[in-house]
Amino acid sequence: MEHLSSKRKLSIMIATMAAMLFAAINQTITSTAMPRIISILDGMEYYTWTINIYLLTSTIATVLVGKLSDMFGRKPFLLAGILLFMIGAFLTGTSTDVYQFIIYRGIQGIGAGIIQSTAFTAVGDLFPPRERGKWMGLMMAVFGFSSVLGPSLGGYLVDNMEWHWLFWIFLPLGVVAFVMILTLFPKSTRGESTNIDYLGSLFLTTTIVPLLLAFTWAGTQYDWGSSQILGLLAGTVISALIFIWVESKAKNPVLPLHLFKNNVVTISNIIGFIMNFGMMGAMIYLSFFVQGVLGISATYAGYVTMPMSIVMVVASAITGQLMAKSGKYKRYALIGIPIMIAGMTIMVFMNNVPMAVLSMAVFGLGLGLGMPVFSLATQNAVSHSELGVATASSQLFRNLGGTIGIAVMGTVMANNLSKNLSNALQSESAPDFSQIDPAVTEQMLSFANPQALMNKPLLEQTQASLPTDIQPLFSQMIDSIRDALGLTLSTVFLTGTIVLVVAFVLVFFLKELPLRTSNEMPTPEEANQEKKLAVDKA
Repeated sequence: MEHLSSKRKLSIMIATMAAMLFAAINQTITSTAMPRIISILDGMEYYTWTINIYLLTSTIATVLVGKLSDMFGRKPFLLAGILLFMIGAFLTGTSTDVYQFIIYRGIQGIGAGIIQSTAFTAVGDLFPPRERGKWMGLMMAVFGFSSVLGPSLGGYLVDNMEWHWLFWIFLPLGVVAFVMILTLFPKSTRGESTNIDYLGSLFLTTTIVPLLLAFTWAGTQYDWGSSQILGLLAGTVISALIFIWVESKAKNPVLPLHLFKNNVVTISNIIGFIMNFGMMGAMIYLSFFVQGVLGISATYAGYVTMPMSIVMVVASAITGQLMAKSGKYKRYALIGIPIMIAGMTIMVFMNNVPMAVLSMAVFGLGLGLGMPVFSLATQNAVSHSELGVATASSQLFRNLGGTIGIAVMGTVMANNLSKNLSNALQSESAPDFSQIDPAVTEQMLSFANPQALMNKPLLEQTQASLPTDIQPLFSQMIDSIRDALGLTLSTVFLTGTIVLVVAFVLVFFLKELPLRTSNEMPTPEEANQEKKLAVDKA
């Protein structure tokens, strides 16, 4: 598709970005509302599962579809992804308990993984690496726009309407995206080989699933050293060894092992894993801080997180233009990741709204500078025939990092929260329940958990129903619980900061290849000439 007219390319990009917007807005609209939704469904102990199931299914779908789209083209998978996402969104809105919610979110995740994998690969089909930076910036802008609109709209809807509408309101956009892809996207062409690596796909799945289950359950439902967790990890290792053996024999492997002999691909994937580990693991708990610690309603929580998205959009757009102009990318990671570290460091110490806004703006700046680098570096380092699977490998490692990060940060939070809550309710500043009716005391202590802090209307309703002389004690107790949650979340953000420092160190080991001006891999002579030109320009 690289040789299509500019007008045709533009129409394809509009269709692709419509599909991306549909998936992204349906994801971000739930970010500030999710704690309230899970509280309503009475399933806060499964909160991480509502996030992890989405990432789990999208991770598997992403990596499997990467290779298939190289073989059969991007169009059928984009259409299938949109359709599955629409079905999952509709069913999620019909959930009556947290178990249904988790299952339907899993269906949504499959659709999202397919859309994500094929959409970013389609950019590589249309444009050579040197031009991709500009369009990657626009794709990031789509995410940024959804991140600006989604949380605020989601908070408003969950405060003023039934939560089901969060999953139904943008279904018409899905129909529009489906029609646009169907009519504007070029007809798919089959690759040379159509042998599907079913065995490799099976063992890749049986490697990923127990790995993520182990990190999800460890430290919460089971001890890290329990037979269940050790069994899952052992199953992961055995399945991974079988997968490697199968892939070494496969004629058309789902995840070619030779990709990881490429320094750029391997280092970029490891950095992507670590960055998402720290970023997603900490960022997912920002809603807990804004709503639970600061006591901000879901409607206004979106405004607090908005600066991160706005700054990220601007920074990623500028970074894309600069990478296209210079043909270099490493320098932006070296600048962006330290800024991300600074933003998360501020999160460790934040205790008011201005500090929260500042931390998110700083973090968004670093995110916009650093995140576009590694997908582009990976795509630039492989031949066009492996574009889909290389892009999928990059997203696989990012999703694995995010999922494992959420699980590990959840364990960090759970282990610290119980201790901090106990200390808070036994401290000198804690309310004295000795002179209160035991029945009233029991009613008040039912709010001694972070789940209750997410439901501000219920807090206000409960306080108003208490006797006038008891209400100050209730407020005092809630303040103590907020302090305990804030202290716990500081530990979570600190863990994320340390992980990002590791990612920054690894950037120095990333080999920089000049961005190609064509989708064709250069000959050794051309590669040497490009290197000389790059040195001269530098």
